[in-house]
Amino acid sequence: MARLTALLLALLFALPVQAASPRTHYLLYCSGCHLVSGEGKHPNVPTLHSELGRMLSVPEMRSYLVQIPGAAQAPINDEELTAVINWVLLQWNSDTLPADFRPYKADEVSEARSHILADPLRYRSTYWKALDQ
Repeated sequence: MARLTALLLALLFALPVQAASPRTHYLLYCSGCHLVSGEGKHPNVPTLHSELGRMLSVPEMRSYLVQIPGAAQAPINDEELTAVINWVLLQWNSDTLPADFRPYKADEVSEARSHILADPLRYRSTYWKALDQ
C-alpha cells in the first residue's frame, strides 16, 4: 500500500500544472462582489464596466486599481493579478480607456500592491472626484 501511495504521489507531481486564465482568477477572486458580469452594487461595490477606463485618465487611480483590498489581497501572485486587471480593463472598459493607455506590467503591480491603501473609499473620493471638477 505504501508503494502504491508513493507511486500515485510521484505521478501526481509529475503532471504539468496549467495556469488558470485571467477570467478564471476573476471568477474565483472577484466575482463574489462584482458578480460574474462585472457589475457591482453602488456605492459599496462599484461596477467594473466603463468606469475603470475613465478612472485611468487620473494618474493616481492607476495604482488604486491594484491597491483596493480585493485586488491587493487576492491569493494570486503579481503576474496573475496583472493579467486579471488587464483582462478586466480590456473586457469591460476598452471603449473608455485613455488614448495613451498602456497595459499594467507585473513589476508595476508588485510595487503598487506592496503599499497598503488604508482607506480606499477616501482615496477614491479624493482623486476620482478631481476628474469631475
